Amino acid sequence: MKKRALITGITGQDGSYLAEFLLEKGYEVIGMVRRSSTVNFERIAHIQEQITLVSGDLLDQISLIDILHTHRPQEVYNLAAQSFVQTSFAQPVLTGEVTGLGVTRVLDAIRLVDPDIRFYQASTSEMFGKVHETPQREATPFHPRSPYGVAKVYGHWITVNYRESYNLFACSGICFNHESPRRGYEFVTRKIARAAARIQAGLDKVLHLGNLDAQRDWGYAPEYVHAMWLMLQQDAPDDYVIATGRTNTVERFAELAFAEVGLDYRQYVVQAPQFMRPAEVDLLVGDSRKAKEKLGWEATTKLDELVKIMVQAEVALV
Repeated sequence: MKKRALITGITGQDGSYLAEFLLEKGYEVIGMVRRSSTVNFERIAHIQEQITLVSGDLLDQISLIDILHTHRPQEVYNLAAQSFVQTSFAQPVLTGEVTGLGVTRVLDAIRLVDPDIRFYQASTSEMFGKVHETPQREATPFHPRSPYGVAKVYGHWITVNYRESYNLFACSGICFNHESPRRGYEFVTRKIARAAARIQAGLDKVLHLGNLDAQRDWGYAPEYVHAMWLMLQQDAPDDYVIATGRTNTVERFAELAFAEVGLDYRQYVVQAPQFMRPAEVDLLVGDSRKAKEKLGWEATTKLDELVKIMVQAEVALV
């Protein structure tokens, strides 16, 4: 009997890698996509024939109930969100509706249709925000610094609440930044990798960035989706920090990316006020010992390898 999994946000970076991973494991994969005039299937084009795409929306609970009724998945991975921090300041209410309340709609649909479904919620290191301890672990207090972070805290706690109230198998993966050539163009790592390739090719002359001193714990996305799957294979549901445990600045990322194409980043990178956040998150670095002990998971791709993968992909595109 083939296992069936529903992925919301299947057209995103994590959704596409998770879909690939589950197909390799022999799953039947259902991908939820929002009805819009332009749906971007670029990340899943190579596997589109192997997955079932269904129309649904985190703002519309009836569509979620209908999908669960029709397709009867054993696992649900909620990766859909308004996930860009900068946008959350411009669209805070929408971010709350999708990224926060959207989680409740999925959980409640599961409770109504089939409480045996195992649920994964994509939590984020942005929940720690103004950090209370370093490194951050599962018990570190949250202090989000953006409407996105606040909405994710709601999504995280409502997952815990449904687990404790209705005995659902509901887990949250508190994932620190994870990148790949499939990262959205608006994210700083993809922006840097792309600029390095374009500047080296003579297509661009300068790269405008925000806070160069912000420190992040950057991992490789395909490894992180493996951790998501592992959480739903355990005997009991729990929450886990997923991270590399190493931190680097945005400036260091830029330095490595430009060096990969033989350039000195200092000649091309300019700090621009429009890319500064109203409230900055300065230092994120995760302690994923629990994931190592209980799931047998740990990050293996180092930052220089990650940068190389991303920049070479951009060079190939250019």
